[in-house]
Amino acid sequence: MKVDTTDISSIMNEKLLRLEDSYDQIDQVVREVMEQVKTFGNQALINYTEQFDGISLPSINVRAEEIEAAVQLLDPAFVAILEQAKSNIFDYHLHQKEKSWYVNKSDGIILGQQITPLHRVGVYVPGGKAAYPSTLLMNVIPALVAGVSEIVVVSPPGKDGKVNPAVLAAASLVGVKEIYAIGGAQAIAALTYGTETIRPVDKIVGPGNIYVARAKKYAFGKVAIDMIAGPSEICIIADESQNPLFIAADLLSQAEHDEMAAAVLITDSSTVAEQVKLEIEKQLSNLERAAIARKAIDTYGNIFIVESIDAAFALANEMAPEHLEVMVEDAFLQLPKIKNAGAIFLGKFSPEPLGDYFAGPNHTLPTSGTAKFSSPLGTYDFMKKSSVIYYSENELKKVKDQIIDFANQEGLGAHANSLSVRFAEGGNK
Repeated sequence: MKVDTTDISSIMNEKLLRLEDSYDQIDQVVREVMEQVKTFGNQALINYTEQFDGISLPSINVRAEEIEAAVQLLDPAFVAILEQAKSNIFDYHLHQKEKSWYVNKSDGIILGQQITPLHRVGVYVPGGKAAYPSTLLMNVIPALVAGVSEIVVVSPPGKDGKVNPAVLAAASLVGVKEIYAIGGAQAIAALTYGTETIRPVDKIVGPGNIYVARAKKYAFGKVAIDMIAGPSEICIIADESQNPLFIAADLLSQAEHDEMAAAVLITDSSTVAEQVKLEIEKQLSNLERAAIARKAIDTYGNIFIVESIDAAFALANEMAPEHLEVMVEDAFLQLPKIKNAGAIFLGKFSPEPLGDYFAGPNHTLPTSGTAKFSSPLGTYDFMKKSSVIYYSENELKKVKDQIIDFANQEGLGAHANSLSVRFAEGGNK
């Protein structure tokens, strides 16, 4: 892991923020897959699952009894953990639920905002080689809190042709009944356009590989999406009082995600920097996913030494990381200095995996600097707003001339006429 003290902004911009690469070849594949599924439906899904995953599916449907039986296949202790995580996530997202509101401006004017949930949402849960029940909980629960009436889950099958039982168990715990054993760009196409079996959705959420991400981008406009997720990131701000063992462990917790994950330490202590560098090497050798973490650390890992903790916060705001750990004395007092971050972890006993699995806040977070203008997935992502306007005849009469003049100023005579006809002789019937 490299230690840098100069030209930090240049390194941050060129490497860590990962300016968009060319995805021409990937996009060509994605467009072809999307069009084939749009045209040929289920058969295209089955063909692509065999082509890309080497799996011959008799059916894309996951049967209801298979979902219910999944809970019995798991260790009861793990099921209890899933239940507690579910409760924590529900509790947190309940605080995000918005309500409709109305204001009586006068006896004849009522203005307001009506909040309604989306009707049908698709959740993509990565699968195949790994299982991510946490992703299912994090993406389904805020939709349930919002009041979404139809939630459909898609997840790639394993070599046995089945969706991972841990994912199915999580689905059972939150009451999801519609699940399909499909993944990749073809799953996004099915959710977007529909097939003989799968009805299209209003919004698609959930992370996936680069083909899934590009497919979501391609689908945007036909359906809504949560975000285009990039590789995982963690940034840790640490002062000289912190334990290098904790810091190294937390950096590696993200580096093991994939080879492009970014792990960054910003500190005002050269001693901490050197100790963390040594500790990373020590811990790397004991990781099951050491090869992945090693490549991420070597390529996208950096330790930046700055002159002050205030400078560290400024640099972190420039990075706008997905995960930001603040490991300094009086961490909570530093919170106002943070302007750009997906999730903020305060203090040395709030490690990033706490947020991934258990605490309650959502782990679907903005990446690649997009925390400068976007937010974590939440209940609000599954609700939409409608403006409500009511004027009585008397109140409209008071302002009609102003509106007519405004419309005429813009050259929109039909707009003006919409007001005029209501007050012309014989018009008010």
